[in-house]
Amino acid sequence: MLRIANAVLTRLPEPLRALALRHHEPLKFAVVGGTAFLVDNAVFYGLKLTVLEPKPVTAKIIAVLVATIVSYVLNREWSFRTRGGRERRHEAALFFLVSGFGLVLSSAPLWISRYVFRLETPDVSLVTQEIADFVSAQVVGTLIAMVFRFWAFRKWVFPDERARPGSVRLAPTPGSTDEAA
Repeated sequence: MLRIANAVLTRLPEPLRALALRHHEPLKFAVVGGTAFLVDNAVFYGLKLTVLEPKPVTAKIIAVLVATIVSYVLNREWSFRTRGGRERRHEAALFFLVSGFGLVLSSAPLWISRYVFRLETPDVSLVTQEIADFVSAQVVGTLIAMVFRFWAFRKWVFPDERARPGSVRLAPTPGSTDEAA
């Protein structure tokens, strides 16, 4: 992943490259989030359209749990690679606790859509139900949980910015004086 990120950086025009280097942590978090989002969608729809068809909230919870495991590994080893300050077991426990709260935040819009607004068949068409499920679970829920997780990971899970200074980071561009590289 580091090679891909460096290849993309070298192709960016200078103003964008400097901006990317300055905001490398949120950008890496967004890439990890995008990957977890794809995992979440694949698992959610794989379950929702097969074995958990009558239980979309259960399918969503399982999907978020699988995506959270992927997210922990990628965030620990890439997004927050230079952060830390906690023993690994404590860090992992906090990560999953924060992610558990994120799970509630990401599932709540789907629950509200289905069981408060009754956007489910036979009250609405199947197309309306599926659009409502996607928007509430995969867009609204994911965005709410993403903002919360980024803040909470930096505050509680990986609090010390330079806890692992020997870690590999994005390579600086020639002539760059930005230490964030």
